[in-house]
Amino acid sequence: MTRIKLARGSEDAMSNDMPMYRWVVLSLAWLALLFAFVDRLAWANLAVKVGGSLGLSIAGLGTFVTAFYVGYVVSNALGGLGTDRFGPSRMLSYALIPLGLATFAFSYTTSTLMGLAIQMLMGLTAGADYSACVKLTATWFDFKMRGRAMGLLTTASSVGVVVTNAGVPYLASFVGWEGVYQVLGVLTMGVGVLCLAVLRDAELPSAAPSVVVPSLATLARNRDLILLALIGFGALWGTWGFAFWVNALMVKGHGLSTAAAGGIAAMFGVGAIFSKPLVGLASDLLGGKRKLILIVCFASFTAALLVFGSLKTERAFMLAAPLLGVTAFIYTPLIVAMVAEIAGPQLVGSAYGFTNAFWQLGSVVVPAVIGVVFQQTNSFGMAFIALAAGPLVATIAMFWVKERHLF
Repeated sequence: MTRIKLARGSEDAMSNDMPMYRWVVLSLAWLALLFAFVDRLAWANLAVKVGGSLGLSIAGLGTFVTAFYVGYVVSNALGGLGTDRFGPSRMLSYALIPLGLATFAFSYTTSTLMGLAIQMLMGLTAGADYSACVKLTATWFDFKMRGRAMGLLTTASSVGVVVTNAGVPYLASFVGWEGVYQVLGVLTMGVGVLCLAVLRDAELPSAAPSVVVPSLATLARNRDLILLALIGFGALWGTWGFAFWVNALMVKGHGLSTAAAGGIAAMFGVGAIFSKPLVGLASDLLGGKRKLILIVCFASFTAALLVFGSLKTERAFMLAAPLLGVTAFIYTPLIVAMVAEIAGPQLVGSAYGFTNAFWQLGSVVVPAVIGVVFQQTNSFGMAFIALAAGPLVATIAMFWVKERHLF
C-alpha cells in the first residue's frame, strides 16, 4: 500500500490555482453530461417512430431500453476505473466521442438485432462519462465550494429532460428520427473534441511517506462506501420508481385522464433544477457538512411519498408534485460529493463508478416491484408505501455513515 504526504498548503491549492479555469472545467463537464442525457432520453420521444420504421411491437421497444441499461450499468464501473487510470479529462473525451459515433450510427438501424446492439454500445459509452465529470469537479473544487459545484453539475440531467422533451419532437418533425440521431451524434462528438482540446486534470497532492493512499481492495472494504451504495440504491428506488409509475398509478388508481396525469408528472421535475445548486450552497455555507442535510433530505422524501400516496384529487396532486420533485432530486449533489470525499482524490472515479453502478440497479428493479405491488393490492397508497421504503432505508443507513473529507 502506497503512502503519500500532502504538500503544505495543498488543501488550498485547487481553490487558488487558476480560479477562473475551474469554472471552464465545470461548464464543459456540465455540457458533456447534458448531451449524454439527451442522447439517452431521445429514445422516449422517438421510440414510436423508430418502432414504426422497424416494425417493432410495444414490447419490442422496451427491449431497446433494457439493452441500453445493460451497457450503462457495466460502463459505470469500467468508466470509473478508466477515469482513475487515464485521468478524468482524457476519459471524458474517450467516452463522448464513441458515444457520438454510436448515436450517429443508430440512425442507420435497419433491424431489431442491429438496433439492440447499437443501443447496448450507446449504454457502454454513455455511463463512462459520469465518473469523469464527478472527478473533474471534485478535484478542481475544494470541499468548501464542492457542494455548489456538484449542485450545478447535476442539474445537467434535469435540464436534459426539459431540452429533450421540448427539442427532440420539434427537430424530428423536420429531419425525421434518423436526422435527430445524426444531429445529436455530431454535436456529442463535437463536445468530446472540445473537451480533449481544453480540459486538463487538476494537480493532485504531492507524494511523500505519511498518508495512506487507498487501493481498490481497501475501497471494497470501506464500510462508508458500502453504506453509500445502499443509500443511493434506496434513494433512486424512490426517485425513478415514482417517475416510471406516477402517470399509470394516477390513471388506474384514481381515474385521472392521461393528459391530467401527464401535467402533474411534468410538475415533478420543476423544482429539481433549482434545488440542487441551493442545497449544495447550503452545504458549503455550513463548512462542507453533508450528512445531516442528507438525513433531512431522505426523511423528507419518505414523508412526501407517503403524503402523495394518501391524496385523492387532481388539484391536490398538482400542488404536491413540485414539492415531491424537490425532495426526490435534492440529495443528488451531496451524496455524489460524499462518495468523492470518502474515497480520496486518487480513486474518486473508481469509487463513484462502482457505487453509481449499484445505484442504477434501483432504477432497474423498482418498476417491476411496484407493478407487482399494485397488481396484487390494487391500492394507490400501498404502491407509494413500497416506493417510500427506498428513501426510508436511505434515511436510516445515513446515520451510520462517518462523514470525512480526505481532500
